[in-house]
Amino acid sequence: MKNSRYAIEAVGLVKKFKASKRALARAADESGAAQLDAEGRVVAVNKLSFTVRHGEIYGLLGPNGAGKTTTMRLLATLIKPTEGDALVAGHRITASPEAVRASIGFLTSELKLEDFFSPSYLFDFFSRLHRVEPGIAAERKQQLFRRFGIEDFATTKVSALSTGMKQKASIAISLVHDPDLIIFDEPTNGLDVITARVVTDYLQELRLRGKTIVLSTHIFSLAEKLCDRIGVIMDGQMAAEGTVGELALERSLEEAFFDLYVARHPEEVLL
Repeated sequence: MKNSRYAIEAVGLVKKFKASKRALARAADESGAAQLDAEGRVVAVNKLSFTVRHGEIYGLLGPNGAGKTTTMRLLATLIKPTEGDALVAGHRITASPEAVRASIGFLTSELKLEDFFSPSYLFDFFSRLHRVEPGIAAERKQQLFRRFGIEDFATTKVSALSTGMKQKASIAISLVHDPDLIIFDEPTNGLDVITARVVTDYLQELRLRGKTIVLSTHIFSLAEKLCDRIGVIMDGQMAAEGTVGELALERSLEEAFFDLYVARHPEEVLL
């Protein structure tokens, strides 16, 4: 793998975890989604390869448990791959994780803002962490807080914020250093329709500014609306990839998805 025209180039990513009792129980049930290797480890991501082009919104679409979040965590260097590697913003996730983290904006529901602090304090803290000049940080905070309607809640403790406001604050804080590559895991998960619209509109604005965005979702309408290309993940593997038109072939994306799912899981009866 070498530097290329791609913002992200993942090659043969594998991630295995020690199996919990719950995962073993799921694997014992023929309808369970857990995949185990010969040593009894859960295979969350299984030889996954894909590329993301500069300036596009690339969606990872799949059911819960398909490996989307694990893939995002691998790309963001929160966890290390068992096998394989990826080039993210020109840096290898295995060799240069700190450089990757400095180059991307990352948001996942698994990472929570500290309840004790306010959005304003956390924005300033992460601005310093990313070595953003104070004047630039202050201007950027004003712009983002105004854009997401955070201004009136800037000094409110995170613990007192609504779910939607926490999500908007998380997005603003993840963008303190104005990264060119943004990785968002389920960015509208749990949001009301108004807040979700604010988030999706802003993602489209970022694309118009030339940003590259990778997002994971299980919401078909979101993928259809936002994504230039989509990778469909099932059982930790890439089941299909292409534009909405290429994947759907005159069907809805949802219909195409379920056709893929049934082809891979013929033993399951979908009611």
